[in-house]
Amino acid sequence: MTVPLTLRMPPSAADQPQAPDRTVLEAALGRLEDGGGSVPDRADAEVLLHARGADLDRLLAVASTMRDTGLAEAGRPGVITYSRKVFVPLTHLCQDRCHYCIFVQSPGKLAKAGISPYMEADAVLEVARQGAELGCKEALLTLGDRPENRWPVARQWLDDHGYASTLEYVGHMAQLILDETGLLPHLNPGVMSWAELQRLKPVGPSMGMMLETTSSRLWTEKGEAHFGSPDKDPALRLRVIDDAGRSRIPFTTGVLLGIGENYAERVDSILALRDAHARHGHLQEVIVQNFRAKSATAMMGAEDLETQEYAAAVAVTRVLLGPGMRVQAPPNLTDAAELQLLVRAGIDDWGGVSPLTPDHVNPERPWPHIEDLARLTAEGGYTLRERLTAHPHYLREARDGADWLDDRLRPRVLALADDYGLARQDALLGAFPASTPAPLSAGYLRVSDPSGHKKPALNNGGRLGGLLADVAGDPDGVDDAAWVELLGADGSDLEELAALADQVRRARVGDAVTYAVNRNIDGSLGLAPEQVEELAKEAVALGATEVCAQGVPPTSAGADGYLDLARAVKRGGPGLHLHAFRPAELADGAARAGLSLPDWLTALREAGVDTVPGTGARILDDRVRDLLTGGTDIPAERWVELVTAAHTAGLRSTATIVYGHVESARDQVRHLRALARVQDTTGGFTELIPMPWLASESPVPVAGARAATLRESRALHAVARLMLDGRIDHVQAAWTKLGMRGAQRMLAGGADDLGGVLLDGVLDPGAGPEQGRELTVADVTRLAAVLGRPVRQRTTTYEQVG
Repeated sequence: MTVPLTLRMPPSAADQPQAPDRTVLEAALGRLEDGGGSVPDRADAEVLLHARGADLDRLLAVASTMRDTGLAEAGRPGVITYSRKVFVPLTHLCQDRCHYCIFVQSPGKLAKAGISPYMEADAVLEVARQGAELGCKEALLTLGDRPENRWPVARQWLDDHGYASTLEYVGHMAQLILDETGLLPHLNPGVMSWAELQRLKPVGPSMGMMLETTSSRLWTEKGEAHFGSPDKDPALRLRVIDDAGRSRIPFTTGVLLGIGENYAERVDSILALRDAHARHGHLQEVIVQNFRAKSATAMMGAEDLETQEYAAAVAVTRVLLGPGMRVQAPPNLTDAAELQLLVRAGIDDWGGVSPLTPDHVNPERPWPHIEDLARLTAEGGYTLRERLTAHPHYLREARDGADWLDDRLRPRVLALADDYGLARQDALLGAFPASTPAPLSAGYLRVSDPSGHKKPALNNGGRLGGLLADVAGDPDGVDDAAWVELLGADGSDLEELAALADQVRRARVGDAVTYAVNRNIDGSLGLAPEQVEELAKEAVALGATEVCAQGVPPTSAGADGYLDLARAVKRGGPGLHLHAFRPAELADGAARAGLSLPDWLTALREAGVDTVPGTGARILDDRVRDLLTGGTDIPAERWVELVTAAHTAGLRSTATIVYGHVESARDQVRHLRALARVQDTTGGFTELIPMPWLASESPVPVAGARAATLRESRALHAVARLMLDGRIDHVQAAWTKLGMRGAQRMLAGGADDLGGVLLDGVLDPGAGPEQGRELTVADVTRLAAVLGRPVRQRTTTYEQVG
């Protein structure tokens, strides 16, 4: 094969930037050694990548010590892990054209070899069953990225088999593997949207996608490794990694070294992953993978990454990510004699190793026998232990109520885990604890009970049965102490509480799950009126009935920043409902305009504002508000004053509560009481939106903040429905915060609405603050169908559309 003349070969070690002056490297090593485990800065990290020989030994010593510290802190000193897996290549077709890849094939090559465009279900199950017989517990589903976008044969196969997309097929195969073999799927299907991640979470205890590199030039410049590969845009891949964090998915990612990136880009890639993990805490491991040239590829003439260069990169990854991160190196991509170098470099995981299937991505590099890997690991002074697809840390937290695993999947995974979270050697695949109730299905999990939620009788002997009977008889007569106690409901008490709330919801608003079709616009971006007008036109064309605008316009725009945005929306979509400007923004606009609040609200109405978002309520307690915002929030009394004024001026609003941080149950009850008093005065609230607090979206770090559990969310939504019954008719399940499954659980316990679907459009998807998170009507319909309930599109004020 002739290598194209335009192809640029990845730089060998000799082609990389010249090694730094000896004194510079010595100083960087000295700072690392004297730092007592402190993390090097970007400049030192780039210098340390040049360490070789004796200098490399010094770097490895620090990385190894840091790894040992992390293992001790994690409660598993001296343990290096691996996952016993089978490799299931669902399709070798892909829309990308990576110049080093041998996994991807063309339809013609597959047809010539007699291979179906997609692996058939029977073949998938046969591999999974054989793996289960050999003691495997993981099924790694890997494939090319969205091949139907490039290859008509892929689209035709999916159509013939009744699948809307490759990712839908992935979900169904994962479900089949779970049901028929008990193996735990690890899903590695490439780029996914937020909604696709949510759909797959019920069948994937963990997922993954390699970042590979943040180097955009390798993607944009002709002849580079990722040129012509739409899914290798670094910004797109970083968004997927972030969305996986928002979705609370234990996620595997990593870097691929030696494909043309320079040392600065290597450091940038690792730091980008560190930043993502700092936001969400979801990166269960970072793989540092070395490039291996393969025949019959455009890069077959490139040199493999040199071993010492690779070891230095692994060690720098370790010291940049710190002792708490799990760092993996694939054991089959390095010769056995050199694996000890990687152990010294700070790895603590070998990744998936199969006793059955080859590494289909690197078929020329066979897996080591697990017994040999255990021996080699022991020679380095460590013990090899088997783990599951999700790492122990996430399983232990899931056991304590954290939402890293879908609640229907959690029992299956934990049944295979020991107390620490590693794989149980005596676990029987397919075992499902008899005490576990039939799951309430969504996503790709099979629907076993279409009704989804049976109603237990009240006062069935639970600890809170008497209180629930009081609430059912006369909720207004229940005092704050009783509501506080109900917010702590768990077990059978929680099920009774949720059932009562659901009964009240049905009596008040019926069974329909409602939603609005809308899009967001971030007012703080200072978009020109012409841009806003075009976005509004696009929203109308996409079927939206509402535009939601929030955010303080740039100071330079003055008061006109608010008015111009409103007028532009109405010009672009005269029939659109404009839901705009939070209470704090109402105060800001009035101050900018030099008007009284009533006069400013009149000006907003005349400009086109129809209702206002009641966000920013957080918890209506000044101590809590100061902790959540660093003292920059408006006082609770001022929020009440502003929203009351808006109602008085004819601008109805939503009501909100942000929970699950530093507040107490008593604070939550007082907040709901405050909302009730406003509603009794004005009648202006259209709905209540409870939202769990997310550390990744907090404007400031909040010391001592907790994360709301599913139990707390269910209890709060149920109590809110019961406390506010007869005052605020609608309770929304905030799917962008709760996820699809969380929202579904709230709809089964008092909530009736999903809010807006948040269309991105194509003109400027980034104009909305929650870009990339949008629901389809199909998502809404499927989610509601599992509950046995219909769906209905509504307007902002809950009138029916159509």
